[in-house]
Amino acid sequence: MTRILFARVATRETPEIAAAALALLALALAPPRLSAADPHVGLTGPVGPRGQVAADRRLKSLRIDRKGVYEDYLVDAQWAESDAVRITADGVVLRNCEIRNGLRDGVEVYAADVLIENCRIHHFLAGTFKDQKDAHGITGRPTRLTIRNCEISFVSGDSVQFDPGRGPWTDVTIENCHFFTANLPADAAGFKAGQRPGENAVDTKQREKNPRSKMLIRNCVFNGFAAGGQIGNASALNLKNHVDVTVENCVLYDNEIAVRARGPGADKQGFGGALVTVRDSYFYTTDTVFRVEDAIERLKVDNPRFGDGVAKQVHILGGSPKGLDFAPPLPAPALESLLGKAP
Repeated sequence: MTRILFARVATRETPEIAAAALALLALALAPPRLSAADPHVGLTGPVGPRGQVAADRRLKSLRIDRKGVYEDYLVDAQWAESDAVRITADGVVLRNCEIRNGLRDGVEVYAADVLIENCRIHHFLAGTFKDQKDAHGITGRPTRLTIRNCEISFVSGDSVQFDPGRGPWTDVTIENCHFFTANLPADAAGFKAGQRPGENAVDTKQREKNPRSKMLIRNCVFNGFAAGGQIGNASALNLKNHVDVTVENCVLYDNEIAVRARGPGADKQGFGGALVTVRDSYFYTTDTVFRVEDAIERLKVDNPRFGDGVAKQVHILGGSPKGLDFAPPLPAPALESLLGKAP
């Protein structure tokens, strides 16, 4: 049963009750004020190698098949038809790296207990602007993966996608990251300057016969996934199939769709539908904030905050949602006050 909640003011009660209700409503509609206790949104520090990169850490590809810490690498794939970094060992930390310039994926993870931290991943471009082909920033089939304080940009697929083959993956945390796309400043691979590559910032895939995959996205910034790019219905977060995703304290702006939450209604291939929770997040300059599709089983939205440029808050299509809990919307503060020093 669809349930959308909105604030109401008691106007037929006593003047005192009505005045109190109006005061509460005014408080609720006041722009939220951030305090020092609020988690930082976006990057929390520098990304990429620290200082001069040693000669033995300048590589065309990096294959990690042993547990350990791998840091301060510059991996330039030089537009090779191969993945730049592949992690197949459990217990790996990939830290303070720049990974760039490939025709395939930036980082593939087929392992457990992996941390990717303080990395800049960019310019993974397959095909052409008109002939879109996938080259993802981070992908694979991980278990207990954390992506922290990373920047991913200019990829022709998704910034993050799990799993292209819809195999088992779970327990992915993405925190304090900045994922974006924009018009290319210069020609690169099969793309021309001014063309804007990319599909979505985060795209989830899974089969219903596998255990439900879990993902937590918090304190992140997503922007630039707007109309006029490589695909229609470009989304910052494209949450679909047999997954359970929680989004907390994120900022999403300059997107065609901020959150595309998709149920099982149109699924004929055994992929199922998503369970989605979005709380304490901020939305600006967006055609549609929540696109709710295919009779989604659960979309719970707590404390959504809408800023300038939001054309439509909710668009429901493909069947009435089975579970939609939408708390009263609130206005957002100025975008700049949330981004701080983040890009």
